[in-house]
Amino acid sequence: MDLGNPIAKGNTADIYLCDKKIIKVLKDYLPETEAIKEADKQRLAWKAGLPVPEILDVIKIENRQAVVMEYITGDTLGNMMLKDISHAAGYMRIAVKTQIKIHTVKGDGYPLMKDKLASQISSAPLPDAASKESLLEKLYMMKYEERLCHGDFHVHNIIMHGKEPYIIDWVDASSGDISADVCRSYLLYSQISTELAKLYINLYCEATETNQDKVLAWASVIAGARLAENVSSENPDRLLRIINGGLKNNR
Repeated sequence: MDLGNPIAKGNTADIYLCDKKIIKVLKDYLPETEAIKEADKQRLAWKAGLPVPEILDVIKIENRQAVVMEYITGDTLGNMMLKDISHAAGYMRIAVKTQIKIHTVKGDGYPLMKDKLASQISSAPLPDAASKESLLEKLYMMKYEERLCHGDFHVHNIIMHGKEPYIIDWVDASSGDISADVCRSYLLYSQISTELAKLYINLYCEATETNQDKVLAWASVIAGARLAENVSSENPDRLLRIINGGLKNNR
């Protein structure tokens, strides 16, 4: 199958547009079941009535796993924001409203967030065993009602199809604490812009009447898990500062 050139590239996959369908070709280092797991997560979100591209098939292309899905025309909120930063607040309100919609869905059928975070923290390059143990202890002490969490929610994972936002990239979805999901988004925004991160958390907490302290209580745990991802755009020293600050406050 000749896919042509990718329309986007990520850490775990290359994205192609072929025959009016999106084909997400996963990197060959990923586990053999990765495409099926991602497709199943997205199908569950679609069946729950969320605005999500429909999964059409899971195939192999040149021995690489691939997920075939509906092509949603439009631009991402992230690109729209980059083109016109003066409308950042309006675009962020759309993102927040969309995330709140996700959080109304029960997390039935999804892997547990707590298990994934524990696995990531256990493999994270933390400076000492005591820090790792403290983060895991804090994680297991967290009490919450399990809801659907996207796991990587930000403006570049929302495609505006006309006035309808469609949510993409469900690989990290789980059943967990919505405050942890919000904290993850906050940390992603803060690596780019402190102002954007503040705008996001203010809008979300105002819309849901959530205390920001409840969200930020997750910061050290989420930063510890993020450290294990080894993402080139992330500054590990920044994550370590967040981790150390959170653990210091707990002592």
